[in-house]
Amino acid sequence: MFDRQKKGDRALLVLPHSRGEGDAVRRGEEFAELVKSAGAEILGAIPARVEAPNPRFYIGTGKADEVAEMARAVEADVVLVDHLLTPVQERNLEKHLGVRVVDRAGLILDIFAQRARSHEGKLEVELAQLKHIATRLVRGWTHLDAQRGGAIGNRGPGETQLETDRRLLGERVKQLTKRLEKVQTQRGQQRRARLRNTVPRVALVGYTNAGKSTLFNALTTGGVYAANQLFATLDPTVRKIDDLSCGPAVISDTVGFIRDLPHDLVAAFRGTLAEARDADLLLHVCDAADEDRERLRQVVDGVLEEIDAGDLPQLQVMNKIDLAGTEPRIVRDGEGRPTQVWLSAATGAGLELLREALGELLGGERLQSALSLPLSAGRLHARLKAAGAIVGERVDEDGWHLDIDAPRSVIAPLSGGVDADAVLLRDLLERTALPVE
Repeated sequence: MFDRQKKGDRALLVLPHSRGEGDAVRRGEEFAELVKSAGAEILGAIPARVEAPNPRFYIGTGKADEVAEMARAVEADVVLVDHLLTPVQERNLEKHLGVRVVDRAGLILDIFAQRARSHEGKLEVELAQLKHIATRLVRGWTHLDAQRGGAIGNRGPGETQLETDRRLLGERVKQLTKRLEKVQTQRGQQRRARLRNTVPRVALVGYTNAGKSTLFNALTTGGVYAANQLFATLDPTVRKIDDLSCGPAVISDTVGFIRDLPHDLVAAFRGTLAEARDADLLLHVCDAADEDRERLRQVVDGVLEEIDAGDLPQLQVMNKIDLAGTEPRIVRDGEGRPTQVWLSAATGAGLELLREALGELLGGERLQSALSLPLSAGRLHARLKAAGAIVGERVDEDGWHLDIDAPRSVIAPLSGGVDADAVLLRDLLERTALPVE
């Protein structure tokens, strides 16, 4: 094997596609944006039609010769392939081309490593990187030679460098997993505290570069970094919104999604994406100026399904109407509920419509009522208080007189069982619940 060069920001792109693939140009442009986001200089791009993947190179042998010739001609440091390669294909291409080869997963992981800022984000990215390279150790470096045995009491062939690397890598994965579990436990406690405070939770989701962070900053004073580049922000940020008709709510900005997101990265980022999974409402941000927005929406929905958030209610936000040349508006379903809001986060057009839609949807998901409990219902009173559903109360000889303000998702488990507390709560809500003035 060759010695990999330490330098390497001059990149040659290989863009595999199949016959009749309608979005090949779009995919190539997106991959080029990924490469620029990683900080590499693009020297050229070679399209490669692949109908049946070559088990050795993924691309055909003739195309591999063409890539090798061009890599030498432009003096490329690295060849970036817009597809997921097997470890064998990656090693064979490196040997054939004489330069480093990085597939789509490796490139995305590199970008995430550059952009992660929080402790949790850095742990998640490193864990995903280690899992990715675990199958790529074999013959990846020239130092992986067998160590010889030697001293008395330690006879035998010894441990290979490859086995040493695998053992060290495995130990590091265990360490990161434990540390990440601890951080995620702390974040889970923060989420549970927000739930006890009965504040509705909204999460921004969407394809990367759809304008989520810009919209987040427009709705709050979040100050989240926003730029016209892929994966501009990775770490989740949570802020409060006070100017909604339903009362205050919290909104979180999550990592952007992209097609062929590495599976290890999705698995590692489950803690971060839990902000979306635990939300009462998802704001699915789409680029209204993108003709391919429907396919990108399906990509996002696929990732949401993977993290068990596919069944959460969504409000679709069609952003960048200033580029699409359309007017701000709310689209409603047959029952009058908002389903889409067209706006521009950059100019502010339509933001009031979004606040109006959020107030309607989140207000409809909350139960606000006055409730009287007899003194004998002490356990039910404690459960309502622990859930954060009580915002005001007074006590007299007749019992507790409570002001309830909580998401229906909090009240439903308490009133949906067959035990005495659940039956009592259902009966009281039916007979005595009155709107809070």
